[in-house]
Amino acid sequence: MTESTARDDTASASGGPEALAFDTGTPNSARMWNYWIGGKDNYAADRAAAEAVIAAFPVLPVIARHSRRFLVDVVQQLAADYGVRQFLDIGTGLPTADNTHEVAQRVAPDSRVLYVDNDPVVLAHARALLTSTPEGETDFIQADLRDTTAILAQAARTLDLSQPVAILLIAVLHFIGEQDDPYAIVARLMDAVPAGSYLAIAHAASDMGTPETQEGFRIYNQRSPVQLAPRSRRQIDRLVAGLDPVGLGVVPMSEWFGPGQIGVDGADLTGYYCLVRKP
Repeated sequence: MTESTARDDTASASGGPEALAFDTGTPNSARMWNYWIGGKDNYAADRAAAEAVIAAFPVLPVIARHSRRFLVDVVQQLAADYGVRQFLDIGTGLPTADNTHEVAQRVAPDSRVLYVDNDPVVLAHARALLTSTPEGETDFIQADLRDTTAILAQAARTLDLSQPVAILLIAVLHFIGEQDDPYAIVARLMDAVPAGSYLAIAHAASDMGTPETQEGFRIYNQRSPVQLAPRSRRQIDRLVAGLDPVGLGVVPMSEWFGPGQIGVDGADLTGYYCLVRKP
């Protein structure tokens, strides 16, 4: 790893001893996701729950891995093709290969990355994320996506919100139910950043796939403490209303990478990817 320039204060990754307590005997959505993408930061309870979901929804690990691939691809594009140097990655998940700061700083060493997650399991692993090139900066805060006020207030320590920011909501908005108004959450985040900022979303879909897909979602919600709320293309379009499509804009995940790059029947990949820009 490169030299760390990350912060080391109690308001960021340390979070206090109580924040690090978690139950390894209860399935955890971040660790289940980590299992599906081939990671090692999971326990028997997570693996059992994850396998139960796979039994009903066998393609889910493929979806998880391609969502991670989408993150890498979109960060690479934003840094290399659009000159983005600031990234706000909300719903970080457990660290694995090619984290946001690693991808961005390979392209532009002066990139600044702020990770946000509310999961104490992720917080316990945050030190692995807190590395940076000497020219850039990486930080981590514990906050819930619903609490945009707290996120934006703390983001100002790492990011210059008067300059364009790429907000990354990869496989996190579908854990926000309609009762919590995900549309207002996205609007508040985008209102806080200037024109020329970007938004990338990966989101489970409710209007594609087979009956087995819906059964897989049902079993996931039985097994996971965090409920999944897939959405339709119409709802995804509502999330990004007023923002300009970039490249492919909003597409089914099977269309993002091009023909022959998915390796499974695209109809089984029940999700949407999008990249949009604030005009």
